[in-house]
Amino acid sequence: MGVWGRRPQRGCRGQSPLAFFQADKNPAVPYLTTMDDEAFDQALIASAFALAARDGWTQVSVAAAAREADLPLERARARFAGRDSMLLRFGRLADAAALTGALTEGSPRDRLFDVLMRRFDALQAHREGVIALMRALPANPALALLLAAATQTSMAWMLEACGISSGGLRGVLRTKGLTAVWLYTARAWESDESTDLSATMAALDLALARAERFGAWLEGDAGSAPKPFPEDPAAEPPPAEGVAA
Repeated sequence: MGVWGRRPQRGCRGQSPLAFFQADKNPAVPYLTTMDDEAFDQALIASAFALAARDGWTQVSVAAAAREADLPLERARARFAGRDSMLLRFGRLADAAALTGALTEGSPRDRLFDVLMRRFDALQAHREGVIALMRALPANPALALLLAAATQTSMAWMLEACGISSGGLRGVLRTKGLTAVWLYTARAWESDESTDLSATMAALDLALARAERFGAWLEGDAGSAPKPFPEDPAAEPPPAEGVAA
């Protein structure tokens, strides 16, 4: 048990709602004419990530994703102006999956661990496509900046869901600190091929422990935002006994 309390058991959360729309498991989505907007968006996004996994992110467009999933082009156009708006929508859906059923009790670290792993579950439903997107970002700085800003917004929501304010200067520092935790863990997730995401959970636990060791940033100490994490999560030594479970 760590100083922040017992780590939540990931298995109790169940399957992410986004997992239903994995394109490789659901190649045809029935009842297109009766799909509500959220179901349509999820189906289109699943198709886009399936295309990215197969052909690379540069080959993805809203129209191509709609054709691949046999979705109406006119509705796809009405819902999304382009790939960027589709990605921002995916981020909001991932946030919703993380916030649904999130812990309301326990320590801040327990609650943050829970919501962030829920968000990784949403990404995991489209794993290969999301990884293709991540690997395309160095060649697309405009998209990288857009997603960086969206990630900070998402992390502010994760803080608020855990009862931690994201407002004011202290809130900005908390949001930046949690964004660093997320990005560090995302590097571990990218290489985590386990079915239970055990390496991702370990990296997240380590990142939260590291953030705790470098200051009370969650409590808003203006001088205590987490220090940068190493580029490779595997390069970080194990946490000291009693710091993280």
